[in-house]
Amino acid sequence: MSESFPRLYARTRRFTLGVPRGFVIAPDGDRVVFLRSRLGTDAVTCLWELDLASGAEHLLVDPADLGAADEDLPAEERARRERAREQAGGVVAFGADSALTSAAFALSGGLYLADLRSGAVRRLDTPGPVIDPRLSPDGSRVAYVTGGALHVQEVATGDDRAPATPEKAGVTYGLAEFIAAEELDRMRGYWWSPDGTALLAERADESPVQTWHIADPANPSSTPVPVAYPSAGTANATVELFVLGLDGSRTAVPFDDEYLVAASWDRHGLSIVTMPRDQKAVRVLTVDPATGATELVREDTDPAWVDVVGGVPARLSDGTLVWVADADGGRRLIIGDAPVTPPTLQVRDVLGVSGDTVLFRASAEPTEIHLWTWSGSGGAISPVTSEPGVHNGRLSGDTLLVISQTLDSPGTTVRVENGHKRLHIASLAERPKLEPRVSLVRTGERELATAVLLPSGHVPGSRRLPVLMDPYGGPHAQRVLASGRGFLESQWFADQGFAVIVADGRGTPGRGPAFEREVLHDLATPALEDQVDALKGAAQLYPGDLDLSRVAIKGWSFGGFLSALAVLRRPDVFHAAIAGAPVTDWRLYDTAYTERYLGHPGELPDVYDRSSLMADAEKLERPLLLIHGLADDNVVAAHTLRLSSSLVAAGRPHTVLPLSGVTHMTPQEVVAENLLLLQVEFLKKSLGA
Repeated sequence: MSESFPRLYARTRRFTLGVPRGFVIAPDGDRVVFLRSRLGTDAVTCLWELDLASGAEHLLVDPADLGAADEDLPAEERARRERAREQAGGVVAFGADSALTSAAFALSGGLYLADLRSGAVRRLDTPGPVIDPRLSPDGSRVAYVTGGALHVQEVATGDDRAPATPEKAGVTYGLAEFIAAEELDRMRGYWWSPDGTALLAERADESPVQTWHIADPANPSSTPVPVAYPSAGTANATVELFVLGLDGSRTAVPFDDEYLVAASWDRHGLSIVTMPRDQKAVRVLTVDPATGATELVREDTDPAWVDVVGGVPARLSDGTLVWVADADGGRRLIIGDAPVTPPTLQVRDVLGVSGDTVLFRASAEPTEIHLWTWSGSGGAISPVTSEPGVHNGRLSGDTLLVISQTLDSPGTTVRVENGHKRLHIASLAERPKLEPRVSLVRTGERELATAVLLPSGHVPGSRRLPVLMDPYGGPHAQRVLASGRGFLESQWFADQGFAVIVADGRGTPGRGPAFEREVLHDLATPALEDQVDALKGAAQLYPGDLDLSRVAIKGWSFGGFLSALAVLRRPDVFHAAIAGAPVTDWRLYDTAYTERYLGHPGELPDVYDRSSLMADAEKLERPLLLIHGLADDNVVAAHTLRLSSSLVAAGRPHTVLPLSGVTHMTPQEVVAENLLLLQVEFLKKSLGA
């Protein structure tokens, strides 16, 4: 008997297993090294190589061959994977030398080195469990973090030293602190110098940060886990930078801002990007590694906030700065001081620079993300992809790698082009037991990007269906994209007898800075208004298919907040809600995300009150299911528990589903499978479907 969609969805970690990722192209473009599990139901990630000359793929490292398929991870690595939303195990990351001849990686806390030419793999001795190993550019040394100390080991001799060790509890060297990893898209905390004789290292001191405790109520004998959590308005970790020479030298790199956003150290020099706590400015500084002196080379400001953009700063071959900034109503690629993209093309990020060619992603239509290049030889931009979809890529010399998802397929394709040669890297992901039937439309007075999914086999106009709104709906994330893979769960819900609507409202990316900034100082009202607007707009487009007397809404994280908000404030529109891991009081969420949009709670308490749910508890008159992982260290379970307490105090019935041992992700197979089934049961009962 074939597996049901919920079971397969859970076993495949939402169909992510078996999808190739983590691509690195050799400098001469003749090889691509990447990560992929051996099967679509295998959670152990292996290291692979594609040889362009032969077109053959080679398995380089299988953790099972090393006796490390069953992982025992140190706490710091578990935390790093949670921040990265990593759902698999095995070789989930690697650090290669600049020639791509060697790669270092961690398995179950051990440090391993792979010779990519011979295929030989050996384990290196370390004084403790290893986090984030990275080879020096020439491959002669490998740096890693253990016990909060930054170590460097000589590959040839095994000589191991620690250029920086923590001076007290709560201090780490070489690791990205919580806010950097969770909210600033910076997952690393140290960078090699181009000649391999020094490292730029972050020193993070968490002692100023308040301590929260994540308990396991299902196992009362377990000691609660202390977590340094910087909630809005409280202290962040103190972050400092040092250039650590392998000769024992230590040079401080002072900067004034609260947040270290990024760093880059290449042959053109050392640069860092910083941001003040209010995030209304971003600064690019060059650093003299010998003295630690910094010089401001670029500053961008905005009265609301400045967004963090991936892949910058970068440099052309002559050292010219490659940057992304908002100008003339658009997010634009900047070369030197000059914008080179039109305001109508919203740049998403920079993927790389090869010589004087910049590869970047951008959207002219918000539901599509395409690859573009800017060439210094002609100073013009050119599209790389044209098929409607969501595209990503890598570029090295004459070798271009393109990763594509389209609306017509739930899968991911990867092609590699070099001259007249075109190859494909196979995806081993399982095929879903359904095909998404997605219609992308514009709805409401703001022409919101909206996806409508009807049950397979439904004849338009034949009957009115109960409606399920399925948003994320918050800033910095987008659901409505031309990618079939992104709608698999939504289609399954549709096939249970619902008309499913997914809408991106104000605050979501892809439509320009002004659209994103309409949620400033109010994360509730615009987001909720736009879900109502999208619902009414979809009903006008599908007048015979949507039953507006039976409307439910479900979501996770910000989507969970939005779902609970919907039944509390608009029970006239929404008749039931499922709120997964919802933020219910923004004072309990972290500094960088919350203060970016709502400001400091000590200065703007009314703003926080407007965007939180606690005062609305007495308004509940519709069925509400709250779901929360009790081990969640991102949106802690206190959010749901406090809202539940307020609802009880107001005499409002509701349902709480606590998930023991579950974090903000739900990778556990039984949990992920049954969550889908329980949600459908709740929705059908609540709507009388």
